[in-house]
Amino acid sequence: MKHSGFGLLGLLLMIPGPGAWAQDYPARPVRLISPSGAGGPVDVICRVLAQGLTEALGQQVVVENRVGAAGLIGTEMVVKSPPDGYTLLFGFSGPLAIVPNLNPNTPYDPVRDLAPIAKVAEAQYVLLVHPSVPARNVRELVVLAKAQPARMHFSSGGVGVGIHMAGELFKVAAGIDIVHVAYKGAAPAMTALIAGEVDMMFNGLPPTFPHIKSGRVRALAVGGEKRSPLLPDVPTVSESGLNFKTGGWYAVLAPRGTPPAVVSRLNEAVTRALASPQVKTAYAKLAVDISEGGPADLARQIRGELAVWAQVIKAAGIKAQ
Repeated sequence: MKHSGFGLLGLLLMIPGPGAWAQDYPARPVRLISPSGAGGPVDVICRVLAQGLTEALGQQVVVENRVGAAGLIGTEMVVKSPPDGYTLLFGFSGPLAIVPNLNPNTPYDPVRDLAPIAKVAEAQYVLLVHPSVPARNVRELVVLAKAQPARMHFSSGGVGVGIHMAGELFKVAAGIDIVHVAYKGAAPAMTALIAGEVDMMFNGLPPTFPHIKSGRVRALAVGGEKRSPLLPDVPTVSESGLNFKTGGWYAVLAPRGTPPAVVSRLNEAVTRALASPQVKTAYAKLAVDISEGGPADLARQIRGELAVWAQVIKAAGIKAQ
């Protein structure tokens, strides 16, 4: 019996403690799931962070695009993944705050089923129109839309994504009737605007900046509290007298049950990545503001956004498709 007791003690000593998880992690490449189409604003910002995390962790961080249902598909995949730190989510408002309000059949609860790791960044949304639209500012666009109800169209990357909801918030704030056209991702929605298939859209500034500069689209306003350094002559929507403020925000999360030591290790890695000159420079060129914060900060952000978009969805009468 004594021998068996010593054997049991030996087995217990072999079980790694909480600190061992962090010491050994990561031992292989990490997947960072981007629940958005390649080339869209979420994907562009995600890939910059992945490069920084690769250096900070000493292991390759591979971005995988899992597109569908306004980010629900990719988010559900992460929720159902092993909570070992090797499958992470690059989250944003769509799947974390909008879809759960919009779709009663959402197969996850963003508060219950995900472990917040870190806030990453915020980016301006910009209101764009096709050059053929005879409006040079927000006021002129509102007048134009009111003169032809349900005749003007705006595109987005899908029902429930942030840029769709920005359009819906604009409709409510301006008291206009414009028709939403959903595409499978922000990139094809942008292509549709450039081609003149739709009249307008809200999109992230990073992937649209080159098209604004080339004159393929016209920027009328930005959606945040202040003007963008990249577009200093473009006013905010609120400067036109509308009660409007929204933009993109981005974060890293893991499946519920991920060991606290791994969450802490990842938070430290995100902080290091965001402090690196390469990431700072890349985000500055994209007009993306670094927005650091720990798990508690991110948890508060998600809860707050869930409440805000519940009100907008109700006011706009939006239904899942």
